[in-house]
Amino acid sequence: MKQKVIIKGPALSQTGYGEQTRFALRALQSRPDLFDIYLMNLEWGKSNHIIEPNEEKAGIIDLLRKTAKFIHDTNGEGTVDVSLQVTIPNEFEQMAPINIGYTAGIETTKVAPVWLQKTNEIMDRIVVVSNHSKEVFEETVVEAQDSSGAKFPYRLQKPVTAVNYPIKNTTPQPCALDLPFDFNYLVVSQWGPRKNFENTIKWFIEENIDREVGLVIKTNSYKNCYIDREHTRLRLQSLLDAYPERKCSITLLHGYMSEEEMQGLYNHDKIKAFINIAHGEGFGLPLFDAATAGMPIITVGWSGQCDFLYVPQKGKKGKIKYKSHFLKVDYDILPVQEEAVWSGIIEPDAQWAFAKEGSYKMALRKMKNEYHVYEGLAKKLSKWIKENFSDKQKHEEFIQAAFPNARSFEETQKEIDGLLADLL
Repeated sequence: MKQKVIIKGPALSQTGYGEQTRFALRALQSRPDLFDIYLMNLEWGKSNHIIEPNEEKAGIIDLLRKTAKFIHDTNGEGTVDVSLQVTIPNEFEQMAPINIGYTAGIETTKVAPVWLQKTNEIMDRIVVVSNHSKEVFEETVVEAQDSSGAKFPYRLQKPVTAVNYPIKNTTPQPCALDLPFDFNYLVVSQWGPRKNFENTIKWFIEENIDREVGLVIKTNSYKNCYIDREHTRLRLQSLLDAYPERKCSITLLHGYMSEEEMQGLYNHDKIKAFINIAHGEGFGLPLFDAATAGMPIITVGWSGQCDFLYVPQKGKKGKIKYKSHFLKVDYDILPVQEEAVWSGIIEPDAQWAFAKEGSYKMALRKMKNEYHVYEGLAKKLSKWIKENFSDKQKHEEFIQAAFPNARSFEETQKEIDGLLADLL
């Protein structure tokens, strides 16, 4: 018998949690023999909805209609077997006999106490997007107090499993971007304390102030409107004004780009390498997409991106070692900035990675001077990612993580084959 599963998440949002929701939906839809799916869409901050009409968006809207009909026909009293909630743990709630949380986790060294409490009290298990997030959940210990006033260490009591995203099987749309120089770096980011965006740009200019290289900046804040674009442009311009004699070019791309257009950007013949010196990533989807496309990567070796930037290799005596396939930027693990503290989410005593200025500038230089080396590493990394992050693999991993008692696809196929053999 199929399980009635309701997915609650920002299915139409152009955000990381939107991507998570759609991935979870695709995973469950890959097993129509196991699940009868319903969907509740969440609004997610000030983010945009998916713009372009496509088959996936149409399917989401159909599911929303199906769910609305189910609620109407049962006078709001219809029940489901399982809820799958794609959100931050602050918003976990009791929705069904079995409740599963699917969260990005945190980019720092600890989760908020309320995350542990909500997970322990409400959820049966959780799934996260990277091993970094899993380890932080498992390693966070906070001081709690029982009814008698006695203090005790409080930690996660429910199982947590890491499942990475699959690659996107998207055909690149050629990007008509006229760049003045043949060698350009790309950063996909937003303003804010976590992304380290200002230093990414400022240190790039200082390193390349008299060089004919460029930096392409793909960003948007909340909306794709004129006001937001002007705000971004003016903020960038105020930074650039400090370097009036710079030779290097800065190109701003603001607003929404489809997955096909983004793939075109990653495959642009004049864009040679991808930069990310953010303080931390839950997974790092733009990094992942760039690596999949075969772009050489400059980043720190910390947080979620480590799941796909280190390739396992057999060492002596068959022991598996993980080799980095990117250009490393050195970093320090330090307390988060005061402006990054977010009550109930980012704790004031949490830490994350701070890229070292000198190491970042040296990495930019090495990438340009030794490009053939890092281009070769990038090609090997891309091949490994494509072999190990397919839809089929990650969909099955997600189902086994969220529904550990579910029959695997192979088990189901054997059962079907056996029934067919009996009939014949």
